[in-house]
Amino acid sequence: MPDRGKQTVLVVDDVPANLDLLVETLKDEYRVLAALNGREALNLVRTSPPDIILLDVMMPHMDGYTVCRTLKADLRSQNIPVIFVTARDQESDQTMGFEVGGVDYITKPVSPAVVLARVRTHLALHNQSLDLERKVAERSRDLYETRLQIIRRLCVAAEYKDSETGLHIIRMSGYCRVLALAAGLDREAADLLYSAAPMHDVGKIGIPDHILTKPERLNPEEWEIMKTHTTIGAKILGEHDNRLMVTARRIALTHHERWDGSGYPAGLSGEDIPLEGRIVALADVFDALTSIRPYKAAWPVDKAWSYIGEQRGRHFDPRLTDHFLDNLDAILKIRENVGDDVPDE
Repeated sequence: MPDRGKQTVLVVDDVPANLDLLVETLKDEYRVLAALNGREALNLVRTSPPDIILLDVMMPHMDGYTVCRTLKADLRSQNIPVIFVTARDQESDQTMGFEVGGVDYITKPVSPAVVLARVRTHLALHNQSLDLERKVAERSRDLYETRLQIIRRLCVAAEYKDSETGLHIIRMSGYCRVLALAAGLDREAADLLYSAAPMHDVGKIGIPDHILTKPERLNPEEWEIMKTHTTIGAKILGEHDNRLMVTARRIALTHHERWDGSGYPAGLSGEDIPLEGRIVALADVFDALTSIRPYKAAWPVDKAWSYIGEQRGRHFDPRLTDHFLDNLDAILKIRENVGDDVPDE
């Protein structure tokens, strides 16, 4: 059984004696794989990826430069270090080796001590690079989770002002993800929208309680104050270069804009309204219509659905409205699974 604690070196040479020398040089410190030609080497890389490759240049059918180009063009193998080991010792040969992606160039006849030293050095560099990439990825995940927790904590703060917010944001965020995927966004973008959408009404923190919780419809003066929750939310979220925060701010600011230009705060119309704002507008209105509010009873789904259709091209993006109406089953599943303030059918 191979020692799984050892790193793997693939040696590639069409001359068996050369392979034997390299295997003998490396076998005490590394697990060694061997290939007599380029095609065999590529197959080994796909089935048992090595940590580093020692590659001859002059081989029949496929030379070492071609093998290296192929490795570097494949996402699965492009980061494996390649050291050329060859009798070709012209400067142009070495230049070509580095141009196609090699990290080093050893000329034949080889010195076992030199081969071991070069392999140790490049594996150490490669391991350091992998460790750095891992730490950067972990740090990036930590930063994303921190920002996500900040958003969630702000949502909890908003709930103290508006008791309906909690269940509402869970449902409408789910609707947003369904609609984003239906509209052609990839899963990463849809998940980003799902994470940012809960902040759409964070600006209500700045709205006076007597307006926010008023049990009847607002008068014109109160309504103008209520409309400022969009700009207040944008100010709370601030200006950032982070995608999550940028998306959350854009949603807070634009989710009450309307396709026909009759919305607020800026009176944007059509595709001048950011896609995130157009998606959240649909999800937000549908959940508000089908939920209990201090000033109204919850609408039945069929009535809300009819209203959404009537507002196609007026309040809502026509294309997104079609996607929303086409995904009734997914929307209703979220609605049924989340919350207790929706009416029975």
